[in-house]
Amino acid sequence: MMRMLRKRERVEHRVLGALQCSDATTLVPLDTPLTLAGDGVELVRNRSGLYVIWEWTGLAAHAPAFDSPPPVPAFGSEPLDLSVQDPSGRYLPRRARIALPRDPSPANAENTQSLFRPIDVPMYASPNAKVGANWVVLRVNVRETATRDALGGALLRVVSNGRVLARGLTDWRGEALVPVAGVPVTTWSDDPTAVIVTEIAASLEAVFDPAAGQRTPEAMVLAGATDVAQPVVDPDAIETARAGLPQAATFVSLAPGRTLSVSLQVTVP
Repeated sequence: MMRMLRKRERVEHRVLGALQCSDATTLVPLDTPLTLAGDGVELVRNRSGLYVIWEWTGLAAHAPAFDSPPPVPAFGSEPLDLSVQDPSGRYLPRRARIALPRDPSPANAENTQSLFRPIDVPMYASPNAKVGANWVVLRVNVRETATRDALGGALLRVVSNGRVLARGLTDWRGEALVPVAGVPVTTWSDDPTAVIVTEIAASLEAVFDPAAGQRTPEAMVLAGATDVAQPVVDPDAIETARAGLPQAATFVSLAPGRTLSVSLQVTVP
């Protein structure tokens, strides 16, 4: 009698990295599925909610090279551009540029460019997102100075004492919700006549990249158009280039539970 033997198939595959999408305000990883896409890339969402970069045509030789990766290209020299969309509409879409390949050495696992560390992609709240108790809520409207066009895809930053407290993005209507969490109920004052204060001073900045953002005529916004696509920008790229981009700023006073409505006008050449 012949005995049947079973042979296990051995599959080895080198992944290129992983992304972790998180709430930009709370920094909590998102557990609801998002839609990620890019040219020539295959992504797989694992049980931990990470989006694993399974294959990419830009690094095709890496997939079968399990024992050791090819020596070229150099770490971080190849940019992979992805779009990230939230089907539920709680978060605005965005782009993310991922520098590949990642460093595969276990000895460097604590480094930010390590293959063993997921790449964090903050997602910014849409104007109709829910806010938490005691958050400062900034509802912002961004327009072009001369034309009154709505500026979609503008990056918003809330800065106090040189530290960025919160960031946000505008939608196609130029509207944005920028929640600021963690503002203390009372804090120490810099004024020698007051020991403590119940609000802190900050600057609200709007930065617009004409090459990436979206301009919508004011008439379309007022008419309540519903078929306008949302802008998809890379907020990290805007922040890196912000010194040379059109921008505007205004002062705001932040206090827990306070809601502020702010309008900003940005002059776009």
